[in-house]
Amino acid sequence: MPHTTAFARNQWYVTAYSHEVGRELLGRTVLGETLVLYRSEQDGTPVVLHDRCVHRRYPLSEAPTRLDGDRIVCGYHGFTYDTTGACVYVPGQKRVPRTARVASYPVVEQDSLVWVWIGDPALADPQAVPRAAHLDAPGWTTVRGMEPIDCDYGLLVDNLLDLSHETYLHGGYIGTPEVAETPITTEVDEGAGIVRVSRHMDDAECPPFYAESTGISGRIMRRQDIEYHAPCLYLLHSRVAPVGVLPEADGSDPGGFHTEITYAITPSAEGRVYDFWAVSRDWATDDAGVTEFLRGNNHTVVMQDVTALNLLQRSLRTEPDGYQELSINIDTGGLAARRILARLVEEGDKPVEKVL
Repeated sequence: MPHTTAFARNQWYVTAYSHEVGRELLGRTVLGETLVLYRSEQDGTPVVLHDRCVHRRYPLSEAPTRLDGDRIVCGYHGFTYDTTGACVYVPGQKRVPRTARVASYPVVEQDSLVWVWIGDPALADPQAVPRAAHLDAPGWTTVRGMEPIDCDYGLLVDNLLDLSHETYLHGGYIGTPEVAETPITTEVDEGAGIVRVSRHMDDAECPPFYAESTGISGRIMRRQDIEYHAPCLYLLHSRVAPVGVLPEADGSDPGGFHTEITYAITPSAEGRVYDFWAVSRDWATDDAGVTEFLRGNNHTVVMQDVTALNLLQRSLRTEPDGYQELSINIDTGGLAARRILARLVEEGDKPVEKVL
């Protein structure tokens, strides 16, 4: 099989957007581990604990479980845990069993994303979390969402690293003939775990996604520069401008429209992945109409991917063992990502050295 369900555990994964984590309990599953998230009342930092009470395995993210200050009180029998996961109260006795605790997980909140480390806590390096500063930087406006997909996470990595599918799957939204027709360039930094795929179109049709949001009429120059930071973060640096409109000699680019498209690819469990998506722009930042257009348009595009990947996963389950894929030039980035992801698992989950 071309895709593996093995996970690199000693890595950082996005588990939520910052705005999702508050004083209401939030349940997520990452790498098969059930998690409960909430925000500390004392200092506002996110807390991530294992989402099962040690007593009878009741989900701590489900009502009537509640917060009492920074402590979480199981809604089944009242077992109470502090932010480290230690049980501090059990019903009917004063002595708390020594083994009464749930796992707590290292957390980093950065660029409006909440990252969690599922593996060995001693190896968790907050400095290794890749950046997506545009998500909450001044001068940028972002729309975002999350969709769970019933497919192996490798299928989503493949999908995002080969944008030629835009021409066919997303025609009428972001796809035009030039996307599939234009060759790509690929750079791979094996040590850093980064794959870069670029497609530069000097004379292309302007898709509705940009024509209706920017007001550009006629043909455009279009750049798509991908950075995939294995295993989780995908960045697409997009620039569109009327044909012939180039950046200035000093590096400024008043004639270009810049869009940062971000995906966090977080394996939930075998055959299931969270697709966190965001579109950030540095133009028309105060235009609510443009914001809502991009929100709706990109959600439609994401759901087209969701439908296709759900169907693809079901199809792959019917294939015989040892079936052969056919790969071509457009698959270079995706194949490089597969090698890196396999290496992260095979090397005993040694953390990737991030070079940013």
